Amino acid sequence: MHKFPMSIHPHRWARTSYLFLACGFLSWAVTLSAQAPKSGPKPGIVRQLTEVKFPTGDGPDCLQFFLETGDLKTGPSTAIMKAAPKCVVPPHYHTAEEQLIIVKGNVSTGMQGMQDTVLGPGGFAMMPSKQPHWFTCTAKEECLMFVTFDRAYDIVWLKPNK
Repeated sequence: MHKFPMSIHPHRWARTSYLFLACGFLSWAVTLSAQAPKSGPKPGIVRQLTEVKFPTGDGPDCLQFFLETGDLKTGPSTAIMKAAPKCVVPPHYHTAEEQLIIVKGNVSTGMQGMQDTVLGPGGFAMMPSKQPHWFTCTAKEECLMFVTFDRAYDIVWLKPNK
């Protein structure tokens, strides 16, 4: 019987297994990184009021609403609202907490359980989640207001009881 010289490499199988494992891991990592959303610093926003183009909104015709930043459908947002003189926004509420800062004009605002108050420029109001509230632009010129919502935006219109 003729014998062939045979070299046994006990570590060859282990090295091959590690190589396949490493290639599989690398392939998985590349796939995940290609699918991952591009994250990075959020871009800043700088805008003059004259650059704001107010579209018509889903409320009274006398009120216009422009989204400054955020996403009304999914999370926190900040918008600027423009109300015509004598514009009445009837009772309503939002699931989100709303904060309002008056920039221009005089705004009579009220909330359920509180007395109506006229706010001028710099005036502030915070309406808790689901707290019925309303407002009227009482100025002879348009009213401008910044409004923020702490989560997704919705609006529920109520029947006035005033």
